[in-house]
Amino acid sequence: MNVEINQMIESENETVHLDSNKQVKLNRKDPTIKLSKRRWLIVLLFSCYSLCNSFQWIQYGIINNIFMRFYSVDSFTIDWMSMIYMLTYIPFIFPVTWVLDKKGLRVIALVATALNCAGTWIKVASVRPDLFPVTMLGQFCCSLAQVFILGMPSKIASVWFGSEEVSTACSIGVFGNQLGIAIGFLVPPILVPNVEDIDELANHISVMFYITAGVATLLFILVILVFQERPVFPPTQAQATARLVPIEQYSYTASILRLLRNKPFILLILTYGLNVGCFYAVGTLLNRMIIDHYPGEELNAGRIGLTIVISGMVGSLICGIWLDQTKTYKQTTLAVYLMSFIGMLVYSFTLDLGHLWVVFLTAGALGFFMTGYLPLGFEFGVELTYPEGEGTSSGLLNCSAQVFGIIFTISQGKIMDNYGTLFGNIFLCVFLFIGSVLTGFIKPDLRRQMANQMARISADRQLSGQQPDYGATALIKKLDSSSAQD
Repeated sequence: MNVEINQMIESENETVHLDSNKQVKLNRKDPTIKLSKRRWLIVLLFSCYSLCNSFQWIQYGIINNIFMRFYSVDSFTIDWMSMIYMLTYIPFIFPVTWVLDKKGLRVIALVATALNCAGTWIKVASVRPDLFPVTMLGQFCCSLAQVFILGMPSKIASVWFGSEEVSTACSIGVFGNQLGIAIGFLVPPILVPNVEDIDELANHISVMFYITAGVATLLFILVILVFQERPVFPPTQAQATARLVPIEQYSYTASILRLLRNKPFILLILTYGLNVGCFYAVGTLLNRMIIDHYPGEELNAGRIGLTIVISGMVGSLICGIWLDQTKTYKQTTLAVYLMSFIGMLVYSFTLDLGHLWVVFLTAGALGFFMTGYLPLGFEFGVELTYPEGEGTSSGLLNCSAQVFGIIFTISQGKIMDNYGTLFGNIFLCVFLFIGSVLTGFIKPDLRRQMANQMARISADRQLSGQQPDYGATALIKKLDSSSAQD
């Protein structure tokens, strides 16, 4: 495919002009590089429906003991209400990323919000103690919707935002997912108090499910009316190059194979999975951790989860802005990874001190770095894999996270049952340390940055009367040359 891209761009590329407004004219068809005002609305709408979906990931687990009693099931069964999000992602991510590459962002957004909406209404119909399979079906629909959501922030950022905004935009996309988890920690313990009367409990659960269904329905309608496939003009020269490739010349299988031969990206897949898998385990088992040391504190367990995610949202935005300003992808990723490991250690050894304020403090520090790592992994992955599709690289990262999330959640739960919470948390610390070491071995091959830099050099050459070599073309030639030497 690289040779075909080279030939295509070389035949099309006749003029490159950089004016004072940084608008670039690429070829005789004269597409203009500029930013769409709608881009902020698109990423905000995505964040909202991502929020609605991620809220439901944790809404059962954070009041684990209440749903156990209502549906007369054990704690491991309720844990699966969260783990089904992870399990569903693994087999469906590959067909979903294929659909993304073939059909585009709008189709993905429509399917995501439709499935999420359907799942919420199925759960509305499940509020009876004998209808646990129905509520599981509703959760399955929502988990399937997540497959169409989780890997999209980097794709939306690349398609809609300029090179100086992509990391910030990706952080905003991830922000919605994190805010949904935060609300999922906070709201269920408030809406569904631990009352003894089953009929009263059913009313509380029904209110929560109706609110969620109403929000999901509104967001589905908004996506139908507002969400666009892409802006009229490409926001970057990297995107302008991508638009030159006819869809029929794109091979999804070949793209996957190229990614799996990319050694730095393979290391990132492993390290991302270890970090985010630990976060999934902590989130799923948080209620059990807190109740074990602080009985009757379901509401504070939710507030501690909220603290983890809110501090992580702040960390995500700060890291995104920092990356846009410095482009220090490996250094920032490694630093945040190490701090996640240290934060998990501190949280583990202070959980049983008997002071909830200490747990709030250490959980907040843990969340700032562990959750703040999410957009870093997405953006680093896009840099390492350009010009491959952002949805494909993000999908592989998330697939790794789901696999490790299931393994860590089940393993940590069993360790906690047999040896206590401390040993369960130390189990996660070991893998965060391994991930930190492996991150140090990732070669920072920032291909997207190189493409944009080459494009600017080409524009400067055109202004000085030299024959330009379009940025992405130069990058692909360089990659082809490297491949030939290998």
